[in-house]
Amino acid sequence: MDIQTPPTEAPQQQEKAERRGLLIIHTGDGKGKSTAAFGLAMRAHGRGKAVKIFQFMKVPSARFGEHRTFEALGVPIEGLGDGFSWKSKDLERSAELARQGWHQAAQAIQSGQYFLVVLDEITYPLIYGWVPLAEVLQVLKDRPKDVHVVLTGRDCPPELIELADTVTEMRKIKHAYEAGIPAQRGIED
Repeated sequence: MDIQTPPTEAPQQQEKAERRGLLIIHTGDGKGKSTAAFGLAMRAHGRGKAVKIFQFMKVPSARFGEHRTFEALGVPIEGLGDGFSWKSKDLERSAELARQGWHQAAQAIQSGQYFLVVLDEITYPLIYGWVPLAEVLQVLKDRPKDVHVVLTGRDCPPELIELADTVTEMRKIKHAYEAGIPAQRGIED
């Protein structure tokens, strides 16, 4: 496996570089997209920065491991959906929850109140057409200068990838589920 290191700049170039909020995307079919975003949230919180996490695929009452941890740390994490996906029983309701959730997330980004806003699994409502991509792109382009935003989910639209500062693709090579091993508490939830 080849590990590439980014080119280093001369110290004087680094000092002149402008610090600003980054747009970071974790996408791909492999595990770790949300986990990576949550790690950034914990890092920012550990530095005393204001963080807000929105989860587009989780119900507001979700109590997975990350919810328990962030609650204990005092980091707001908000489920915006009904667990909707291809299995949803009421797609109109799912779409409406996604639109409402996006408006809440957009307000948080535009407010400038948060150093980091995580939009976990936002690619799904974008792919399903429930949230307008053009609107998301505009909010991200117009966000306050110092606001960092992390987006996660499979099949990230190319327009978002083009706009992003950092994009990581998680690629599945092997998954325990394919060998008949069920989800493990504390690993998948």
